Amino acid sequence: MRRLLAPLPLAGVLGVAALIALLDYALAQNGSSDSIDSALARGERPAAPGVTLPRLGVPGDGALANYRGKVVVVNFWASWCDPCKSETPLLERWHRRIAPQGGTVLGIDEQDVSSDALQFARRYGMSYPLLRDGPGAKQKEFGVTGVPETLVIDKRGRVAATGRGPIDDAFFKAKVLPLLKEPA
Repeated sequence: MRRLLAPLPLAGVLGVAALIALLDYALAQNGSSDSIDSALARGERPAAPGVTLPRLGVPGDGALANYRGKVVVVNFWASWCDPCKSETPLLERWHRRIAPQGGTVLGIDEQDVSSDALQFARRYGMSYPLLRDGPGAKQKEFGVTGVPETLVIDKRGRVAATGRGPIDDAFFKAKVLPLLKEPA
């Protein structure tokens, strides 16, 4: 019995237990086969999560449901995110382009300090609506694991596309512009 409790075998048992716990956590974080990305891969458009979050820098809350009837490009970002700094001018340009056609970009600031997020928004001239998910509590509902990530919501409130990582002009042309022509 003493040999079994010796430091080396005990460290091995603890190491295996830690690996099993880590694997279990990773599997839980990846979600089930009914995730947004899995549904999109099957050609389905799952309902967008019904979230309400505080507006960034102004009083009140904003809800994704308020944009029903519009194509909404939901972009998760943070002021400390280097790819977000490159992507934001593109998002602003496309917001101005799609707004007259019934579309909008909706930015959701994640895991950030409000003052830093506001300074970032001013620096990059973000004119589209901005919400704040300070601790990142709502990101899991969208399957978001980091920033930047983007989801495109159709006029009926369904997720039509995702961009896991920075997006570009080709993403807007392929995933957003066709949705603007669909009926509400």
